[in-house]
Amino acid sequence: MARRALKLASWTSVALAASGICLYSNKYLDPNDFGAVRVGRAVATTAVISYDYLTSLRSVPYGSEEYLQLRSKVHLRSARRLCELCCANRGTFIKVGQHLGALDYLLPEEYTSTLKVLHSQAPQSSMKEVRQVIREDLGKEIHDLFLSFDDTPLGAASLAQVHKAVLRDGRTVAVKVQHPKVQAQSSKDILLMEVLVLAVKQLFPEFEFMWLVDEAKKNLPLELDFLNEGRNAEKVAQMLKHFDFLKVPHIYWELSTKRVLLMEFVDGGQVNDRHYMERNKIDVNEISRHLGRMYSEMIFVNGFVHCDPHPGNVLVRKRPDTGKVEIVLLDHGLYQALTEEFRLDYCRLWQSLIWTDMQSVRKYSQRLGAGDLYPLFACMLTARSWDSVNKGIGQTPVTTTEDSEIRNHAANYLPQISQLLNRVPRQMLLIFKTNDLLRGIEAALGTRASASSFLNMSRCCIKALAAHKKQKTRSLFRRAQISLREAVSLWKINLQELVLHLKGLRLTGWVWALLCWLLPASH
Repeated sequence: MARRALKLASWTSVALAASGICLYSNKYLDPNDFGAVRVGRAVATTAVISYDYLTSLRSVPYGSEEYLQLRSKVHLRSARRLCELCCANRGTFIKVGQHLGALDYLLPEEYTSTLKVLHSQAPQSSMKEVRQVIREDLGKEIHDLFLSFDDTPLGAASLAQVHKAVLRDGRTVAVKVQHPKVQAQSSKDILLMEVLVLAVKQLFPEFEFMWLVDEAKKNLPLELDFLNEGRNAEKVAQMLKHFDFLKVPHIYWELSTKRVLLMEFVDGGQVNDRHYMERNKIDVNEISRHLGRMYSEMIFVNGFVHCDPHPGNVLVRKRPDTGKVEIVLLDHGLYQALTEEFRLDYCRLWQSLIWTDMQSVRKYSQRLGAGDLYPLFACMLTARSWDSVNKGIGQTPVTTTEDSEIRNHAANYLPQISQLLNRVPRQMLLIFKTNDLLRGIEAALGTRASASSFLNMSRCCIKALAAHKKQKTRSLFRRAQISLREAVSLWKINLQELVLHLKGLRLTGWVWALLCWLLPASH
């Protein structure tokens, strides 16, 4: 019996070895596509990370300097392992990793800075695979549809890649092609993540990360449907058509399917590229103001929000015909539709934060699910310290010290943050991600948390709340009252903006007078 078992084990080993050699030598077969490999890798990585946290911090006094230093090292090791797992398993794993990497002020810096590289390390499909997807979905070969088609993609993301091409009628287009294996793997990957998150919760009950799985379950099928993305693009273009600075590429429906999206080709520099803006004489403050107005309108007025504004999806350029500055908004797969109740409560909360009405901050934070963690919720929302929130976020600029303090607190309060993220309405999760991505852009442009951005937000909140009140009444007199109050509130904001502008001019005058006094003295 023992000999038979040994013989069976030997033949099994030989068969597995031969299969492995065949698999790795065959360029059309990728071991990453096999469920057992992907599951084994994910389980092993999760086990190693969990073991590291359980054993490395056990013998060190909690909260001590040694503990904080050691915890930072464990965070960094774990983040690198997680990043390697995402790169190896690709697809859904990279998408979720990118989501985590965008939460700058909510997760430890070791994680966010490590996972940010996933935006530039997404996999590329081969031209053989691209041709296959286009053939299956459009029923024709590439050479039948296009005069030219660039083999090298303009960019590759977790779910798709984009190629520049020229149609038979001479129009230059961007062709977005889905990675062929993502669709089949996504549902299995999400199930695997759910099992692993539940397992981790057994070891660390204070960490609540089921919100991450819930978001992936809800959003991934929508992002994998490119027809849905096209509809979102047209909806936001119509919704914000009064902004002459916004460009949303036109969709060519006749050559678009669930896995292939054809759109107008628009060139430009990434929104965080200051050198590009300097070379093209584009004012970074103007871009920051436009971005703030655009997103304030999406969130507070329309309740339909583009939730993936990372720099690769937001371009800036000067229009070829007029030379006016333009923001180009790309990748419309991920939007959050806000319910009216949520949108109005969120409006009132931001108004309370801007005008330092702390009683209302508490009231509306709790209405949005924060409970007794409302101070932490306000800090997460504004990326400001509780001291700054109490003084008024529009009154004091963000300092480097405060920014660093907020990031450190993300590590110190990780259990409470994960608990809060699991507690708030699911609509809030993508809003958090959007806020953090926009702050990252502002930080890169050097326009972070300027007073004008808060005033623009307040304008949108006033307009949204006034419009809601008008809808609720049929009385012409009541509507006139609401309109008058709205006009007075907007006038107050304009007045405050003027005062801030005059203060700036006054300061400039003082600096100029000081220079005039010093320069003659130097001779």
